Amino acid sequence: MQQLIIGIAGGSGSGKTTFAENLRNHFPDDALILNCDNYYKKRGNMSFEERQKINYDAPDSLDIELLLAHVKGLMGQSEIECPVYDFSRHKRSEKTVTISPKPIIIIDGILIFHYPELLKLIDIKIFVDVDSDVRLLRRLLRDVKERGRNLNDISRQYLETVKPMYDKYVEPTKAFADIIIKDARDTKMLGSVLSFISEKRGI
Repeated sequence: MQQLIIGIAGGSGSGKTTFAENLRNHFPDDALILNCDNYYKKRGNMSFEERQKINYDAPDSLDIELLLAHVKGLMGQSEIECPVYDFSRHKRSEKTVTISPKPIIIIDGILIFHYPELLKLIDIKIFVDVDSDVRLLRRLLRDVKERGRNLNDISRQYLETVKPMYDKYVEPTKAFADIIIKDARDTKMLGSVLSFISEKRGI
């Protein structure tokens, strides 16, 4: 099976996951998504209060060794057991999801272009570059509705880690992108990316 690996990076709330899902929907039988949020390191030996204080936007927050092993496993036509992250408890759950290899592997995460070994594996690099005010508003709505967070915690985390880590680690990786997107819901841009993918696949 000839495979194509697509990386989608950008700040928290930029629309990476939305764009990844839109891509997958155009290849329903041929594409899978690996969301890097599921690869935060295990923190089971720490209290909830301690886990709340962790900088989840720094490169060392991810279990990059496991993510790399899983990407390479899928490239080698092996099934993987993808972890499932529980955002309300700031830790991995006991569940995993079995993912089988497919021709298109979409990797979605804020820091995926930061790690040289992972960067080398990605064939098409997409950066979703959205205004910081828009990203903050989306993050507020998402974290309250979907992740059981309160406004005080979200605001503190954004000011202390999310924004400074974006400026330091995420935004600079835009330089590696093959394609930069300003709006993840832009259907015209989606069409351009789909054409680019088809060229890469030789279709």
